[in-house]
Amino acid sequence: MSAVKGTKQQRMVVVPYRPWVKIWGTLSALLVIAAVGFGSYRFGQIQGGSEHAETVSERDHLKADLAAKKIETDNLRQEVANLKLGAKVDRQASEGVRNEVISLKSEIATLQEDISFYRGLMAPTGNERGLTIGSLNVISTGAPRQYEYKLVVQQLATRHTLLNGSLQFTIVGRQGEQMVALPLMDVSDNVDDENIKLRFKYFQTLEGRINLPESFEPERIELIAKSTGKQAVEVEKHFGWLVQEG
Repeated sequence: MSAVKGTKQQRMVVVPYRPWVKIWGTLSALLVIAAVGFGSYRFGQIQGGSEHAETVSERDHLKADLAAKKIETDNLRQEVANLKLGAKVDRQASEGVRNEVISLKSEIATLQEDISFYRGLMAPTGNERGLTIGSLNVISTGAPRQYEYKLVVQQLATRHTLLNGSLQFTIVGRQGEQMVALPLMDVSDNVDDENIKLRFKYFQTLEGRINLPESFEPERIELIAKSTGKQAVEVEKHFGWLVQEG
């Protein structure tokens, strides 16, 4: 057979027709995709479950740790409260002891003063004998120009006899530009005579209230005590105006 010039001839191949091969390949690809997807899903579930379990465990651990810290904090707070209470009790006890010591010291000083006073009465020292002006205290009442006074007049002797006499109590000070002398009877309601009566064997205490007039500024107190009888004496003593707090 002669060839036709000028035309390229295509070679033809005969292939058997198998349509099920294509279908099987598609199904296989789908199965592989499904298997990969299911595997990924299960792996995600497993991985997520593991992480969730770890999170829950960590949360429970943190809760337990928080509860323990709370208990520890409460215990520390209670301990601090106990320490504060103990310190307060200690301070109160110390303050109580300090006040008691001060009170006892004051009481001892008063007793020693009383012992010295009575000892002086019963066994006087030096040349001082007979009628004597002892202590004088002027105490503030807290009210303006009002004061309490307490004066002790005593007899120093080895053998005491009844002593009779009188006392003049005068407050000297300035009123304006002038010096003024005020008898106690003028400034005290419980004294009605310029010569206050004395009658005692060992000592006599005179006490009452002083009410000073306006514009009067006290400077001193002058005391003159006189005894009567065969051995009459007169003693005089001045005290600066010194007020004690009540």
